[in-house]
Amino acid sequence: MEFSISKHLKETVHHFKVGVIVYNNIIVEPSPQMLKGRLQFFQESLYFDLQETPVANIPEIQEWRTIFKQIGTDPNRYRHSAESLYRRIHKQNFIGSIHSAADLNNFFSLYYKIPIGIYDLDKISGNISIDIGTDNDEYIGINGRVMNFAKKLVSKDDLGPFGSPIVDSERTAVTFDTKNAVQIVYLLPSISNSQCEKIIQSISKMFIQIHGGDAASEIVL
Repeated sequence: MEFSISKHLKETVHHFKVGVIVYNNIIVEPSPQMLKGRLQFFQESLYFDLQETPVANIPEIQEWRTIFKQIGTDPNRYRHSAESLYRRIHKQNFIGSIHSAADLNNFFSLYYKIPIGIYDLDKISGNISIDIGTDNDEYIGINGRVMNFAKKLVSKDDLGPFGSPIVDSERTAVTFDTKNAVQIVYLLPSISNSQCEKIIQSISKMFIQIHGGDAASEIVL
């Protein structure tokens, strides 16, 4: 499996990059108490911080809002997943536990203030490309709604679109049956490649500690 960023996207957003982590032979379970407690405590801490700082003023969230504008997405109408999580916390609508993979994904998205998607690798066909979507790109999201990705970031395989920083698809959702997965980390264009490597290594290390298996990662430029 190969990963690529379209020429159109790279020309539109300079220095666009993602981290890709492939996990094999993992076990997705109800989250251990350590992870559930850490996620809850971190949200509570953020809630108090957000009483002083508007979500839109957080630098990392601002940068992603700018990226959305560059590709033609209205960031006030369509928010990336990290911003959506932060806005929930600001309203004290804390994120509950889903399962170990989703909870860890949410924790790192909150911690680094960036969108992160995780997908069942066995439900993906062929290579993966990240592009700016067209009117023909749509899918049923994990929220049960049909989402069109015209002028929005979207990940595609041979079967069509399956993921986005906004909402992921039902087709490739990670479940308790997932044994192999791929994680797409939407890195900030402003940070160095060495910083990106540290983020990817931190995420993959904790993921393997909780889920077992093995991981391989790369930065896609």
